[in-house]
Amino acid sequence: MDNNLFNYTLRLADNALILGHRLSEWCGHAPILEQDIALSNIALDLIGQARSLYQYAAVVENQGRTEDDLAYLRDVWDFSNCLLVEQPNGDFATTIVRQFLFSAYALPMYQKLAKSSDDTLRGVAEKAVKEAAYHLRWSSEWTIRLGDGTPESTQRTQLAINQLWPFTGELMAADELENWANTEGVGVDLEAVKRVFDKTVDTVLAEANVEKPSSNWMQSGGKTGQHSEYLGYILADMQFLQRAYPNSTW
Repeated sequence: MDNNLFNYTLRLADNALILGHRLSEWCGHAPILEQDIALSNIALDLIGQARSLYQYAAVVENQGRTEDDLAYLRDVWDFSNCLLVEQPNGDFATTIVRQFLFSAYALPMYQKLAKSSDDTLRGVAEKAVKEAAYHLRWSSEWTIRLGDGTPESTQRTQLAINQLWPFTGELMAADELENWANTEGVGVDLEAVKRVFDKTVDTVLAEANVEKPSSNWMQSGGKTGQHSEYLGYILADMQFLQRAYPNSTW
């Protein structure tokens, strides 16, 4: 097994799965029907990305595990998703801002991953680019609409930015694994991703009349399995059926 390739692929999959699950919690609860459907569709896109990546990770690992094993039979400390995607949905503004910040990272990341030297990752990324472009466009439009809306929507959007901004640094802080992936041509240069991310965020927030927090303090740990308390609750919900009835099939 190529440990680095397995762990790198798993990290991408974990981000997509956890955020997809978070968005799925909005199903039937969004403010209006159209956006309820939009959130559900984005969740399905992310879970589809996660499935493709978990399937490949299982092949790379070559230990007989499946995508379901990787999604449902690992514990909190085994997940390497960033902390941003596991943060609570909060109100609609919080969910929109979380999606905007992640999508502003995901689109340039997948655009660069589409040039990966790994055939499978390149294929997954080529499909994900189209989905991430829509996710970014949708969340950007809503960030602007809420930020430049009523006094209450502006206040809620600003509060969401203030609360979630400290989790963005982890997205583009390269560790040893990501440096390996970039050097080998498998992954991406996160510094290059950050430049695009910063430009996108500055442009959208300026149009939304929302201020980007000035603090440079960032929260990290998710990539190394150090998570907030929220991930445990997500997994308890998401993994219940598989753990209660092992090896069940439809």
